[in-house]
Amino acid sequence: GFLSSRVNELYVDDPDKDSGGKIEVNLNISLPNLHCELVGLDIQDEMGRHEVGHIDNSMKIPLNNGDGCRFEGHFSINKVPGNFHVSTHSATAQPQNPDMTHIIHKLSFGDKLQVHNVHGAFNALEGADKLSSNPLASHDYILKIVPTVYEDMSGKQRYSYQYTVANKEYVAYSHTGRIIPAIWFRYDLSPITVKYTERRQPLYRFITSICAIIGGTFTVAGILDSCIFTASEAWKKIQLGKMQ
Repeated sequence: GFLSSRVNELYVDDPDKDSGGKIEVNLNISLPNLHCELVGLDIQDEMGRHEVGHIDNSMKIPLNNGDGCRFEGHFSINKVPGNFHVSTHSATAQPQNPDMTHIIHKLSFGDKLQVHNVHGAFNALEGADKLSSNPLASHDYILKIVPTVYEDMSGKQRYSYQYTVANKEYVAYSHTGRIIPAIWFRYDLSPITVKYTERRQPLYRFITSICAIIGGTFTVAGILDSCIFTASEAWKKIQLGKMQ
């Protein structure tokens, strides 16, 4: 609006100091050809975390009469490089031919920023469709996570994360020679933070804007007036010329 402006900054920092070094993750993915009993989430990172079959705050919804599964998970990761992956690793018995074709509905990090005109890659993988891939292929999504801070006019800050993504597909064999595909999300954090700050414009700035608009209006009116005057003078001369 007239009385506000947005300032964008970049700096090196860990903005959300109160997070305990953690980032909240929201994942929503459909695997239309993999049974829910087989689907699991595993989390690993460079701090030595290694969880197989993470199930807190997650939900599995059967699809295609139970032949497929939608997995929704809310979990946290440490602010160090690592990965989380959707696989059959936590299943009691490994299936013969697991089918990892999938579609990603959502992958987002941190709070949702419901702010007008902040365009960014907060859900860059939304709609990623691998339904026509080789069923036995593994998928690597390589993410660069960028901390993002939004500060409103009252000074309240919200912390979110944008990310860029590259991906590849390949067939991976285990040490026993079996193909055990997985969907890997390998992430790393950018040390650069993006900050959007809403600022109230000083009153003089507002008055200057208004004056510029009023001045512009008068200038345009003046130009139109002189054009009309010149045209009517020319018209008079033409009429006079005809009479003579």
